[in-house]
Amino acid sequence: MHISNNISSVQLFSEFFHENQEKFLSFAYSYIRDRQEAEDILMESMITLWENRDKWEEDSNLHALLLTIIKNKALNYLAHVQVRLRAEEEINTHRQRELDLRISTLEDCEPDTIFNAEIQHIVQKALKHMPEQSRKIFMLSRYQNTPNKIIAEQLGISLKSVEFHMTKALKILRTELKDYLISILL
Repeated sequence: MHISNNISSVQLFSEFFHENQEKFLSFAYSYIRDRQEAEDILMESMITLWENRDKWEEDSNLHALLLTIIKNKALNYLAHVQVRLRAEEEINTHRQRELDLRISTLEDCEPDTIFNAEIQHIVQKALKHMPEQSRKIFMLSRYQNTPNKIIAEQLGISLKSVEFHMTKALKILRTELKDYLISILL
């Protein structure tokens, strides 16, 4: 079919399009799997075919020409989709790794350990600022489980003195740990 630039040529081209539209649309859709995109590709292909009408030979097979244009536009579209999907996959892989890391970190997080470490730090700080005798007695009693009577004998002081220093040490610790005592009791 030879089509020139006259009005009858436009009518012939329009008839060709309307007679074959569903066949060409089905061809595009069979690869694209998106009706709207297939319609867009068909319309773009028809425009490309029409814009290049002066290059057709007298005996050009318009069906074959249009199918070739549709095929090439569909390939371009699918290549674009493939690039986009790969990019999305990489982004999702990165997001998945980040999410896995956050989950792992949270699973490994032991609030008791963090809480206990903080309390230990406060206790150590309070012990450093305690009078030496109170600190010694507290450490012997609480860290070495030494009975008060043995502490009194080791330090050469009375049992009442040991009890006084223990009370003093516990009072200092209670004051330093006031914000944590409720949590500890729960």
